[in-house]
Amino acid sequence: MLSPKKCMIVDDEPAAHYVLANYIRQNPQLELVQQCYNGIEALNYLRENDIDLMFLDIDMPEISGLELLQTLKNPPKTILTTAYSEFALESYDYGVIDYLLKPIYFPRFLKATERFLSAFAVEKSIASNLFIPIKIDSSIVDIYVRDILFAQSYGNYVKIFTPGKTWLATMTTAQLEQNLPSEHFLRVHKSYIVALDKIENSDREMITINGEKIPVGITYRREMAERLKS
Repeated sequence: MLSPKKCMIVDDEPAAHYVLANYIRQNPQLELVQQCYNGIEALNYLRENDIDLMFLDIDMPEISGLELLQTLKNPPKTILTTAYSEFALESYDYGVIDYLLKPIYFPRFLKATERFLSAFAVEKSIASNLFIPIKIDSSIVDIYVRDILFAQSYGNYVKIFTPGKTWLATMTTAQLEQNLPSEHFLRVHKSYIVALDKIENSDREMITINGEKIPVGITYRREMAERLKS
């Protein structure tokens, strides 16, 4: 079974928290991991944590929901909640999943969350089937991104390690890095890029993937620690 999607509620009204938390707990595909009562609190939390879905009130003191979305560089998928229908049209300029008008009824909540779960499933499907074309000698080979364990610089080439096979590609490590999804891969050394979900063990100086020891460069240690913590 797939792990539930991490949710947070951002709303200045305790009654709204009560309703949404109750609805979320009735869906085994969702998990409520954080509740914030203003935009500043939410902003601080999102700087340190990854969230799959945010239920966000628009009308809040200090910083509104729309202002919070503007501030975030990469906001999570968002379902907006408000008592004021005049915000509906403007809200879709921010790429939100849906817009719930208070009082929020359970059937409408279900429709919005199903829309999110469907979009999430499509994105994951696309990501899992993504491939990149690699020049091997005089031929072009398509390598699935999901199969890449790590890559190592090798002069004017790059060794790309996949289960059961190592490819010697005619490209630089920087070129490969540009073609890999940054949310799944990380440069940990001037000569190495690793798949984050393939890491078996790690410390400040070394990563293990598929039994192979990979050094972590000094300048990359802080970012690696932050990415692995999230």
